[in-house]
Amino acid sequence: MKLYIYDHCPFCVRARMIFGLHGIPFETVVLSNDDEETPVRMIGAKQVPILEKDDGSFMGESLDIVRHIDEAAGKGRLKEDIRPEIQAWLDKVDDYSNKLSQPRYIRAGLPEFATPEAVAYFQTKKEKTIGSFAKNLDQTARHLDTLHQDLAVLAKLTLSSDGLNGETGMEDILVFPILRNLTIMRGIEWPSEILSYLDTMSAKTGVPLYFDRAM
Repeated sequence: MKLYIYDHCPFCVRARMIFGLHGIPFETVVLSNDDEETPVRMIGAKQVPILEKDDGSFMGESLDIVRHIDEAAGKGRLKEDIRPEIQAWLDKVDDYSNKLSQPRYIRAGLPEFATPEAVAYFQTKKEKTIGSFAKNLDQTARHLDTLHQDLAVLAKLTLSSDGLNGETGMEDILVFPILRNLTIMRGIEWPSEILSYLDTMSAKTGVPLYFDRAM
């Protein structure tokens, strides 16, 4: 099986996680961010991740891929429950986390941004949503204060480094990609519980963190 991704894409991280958690081998193909033709040909839309199955068919939508691989693994299904307080945390952090991470992706040497055209495509598109990358970088300190408060809240909800709810489940599929991508930002004061969680989940899933690229 092949998984078409962008390295920075949190939805792609979801799909990568389930393969790692079940120890299922797969091939990763990183698309250039300005490549519209390939994903449109596969699933009719420019979006990733895209799973190419062994029969040559394609599947989009990250959670559909997660559930497909989870079921196919035959090792017991992931716990589906999402605690209301976790959903509330996701909704709050999602409101500003892209303002911290997206301006940094294009400076991090990620493969989907290997050309100036790919960088320009991404920046033009994302600035329509979050505003000027330069302005968001200038406002890092303000967003960082908010993030530290929200990380403190999450630390109290982290019951085990093996899984947010004591075992690996859908909460982890949703939360880990957000935290992983925030590791691209230097200056975050990570609670010890969350650092332990990040290290453990990265090892279990095979999805590397960005601490070595942090800026």
